[in-house]
Amino acid sequence: NFMDGLKDGIILCEFINKLQPGSVKKVNESTQNWHQLENIGNFIKAITKYGVKPHDIFEANDLFENTNHTQVRSTLLALASMAKTKGNKVNVGVKYAEKQERKFEPEKLREGRNIIGLQMGTNKFASQQGMTAYGTRRHLYDPKLGTDQPLDQATISLQMGTNKGASQA
Repeated sequence: NFMDGLKDGIILCEFINKLQPGSVKKVNESTQNWHQLENIGNFIKAITKYGVKPHDIFEANDLFENTNHTQVRSTLLALASMAKTKGNKVNVGVKYAEKQERKFEPEKLREGRNIIGLQMGTNKFASQQGMTAYGTRRHLYDPKLGTDQPLDQATISLQMGTNKGASQA
């Protein structure tokens, strides 16, 4: 019922006209499909101008063909959030954060180039020793089953592990 109630686009056009009067000049009351699609298209144009981001907006066919309920709802939620951000009293959605610009002095920015971040890590003492070529299969065996250990290096135990090439440096 939710999607059927919005399909003709009339409620949507009236909604954006309440938030921003004059956004949709003419709302088609006709039951013809192309008039309903025109209403939905006008609504989409109006909310884009209102500030809703393009990636948050559903496509007209999502609503008209009753296919993508989630995207339609998320568009309405994004519109409510934008309305709340612009100061309208809306009980749904969240207020978007305001842009906070920060200005740093050039010498402060240069100092930051000399600092290695904690998440960068290092490749000191790293090697590819023990690595197998891409596409090479590594067979697994379980020592608990009592089967003989394989003789090749391509098979590893489920509990094995190696410290080959490792150090505390």
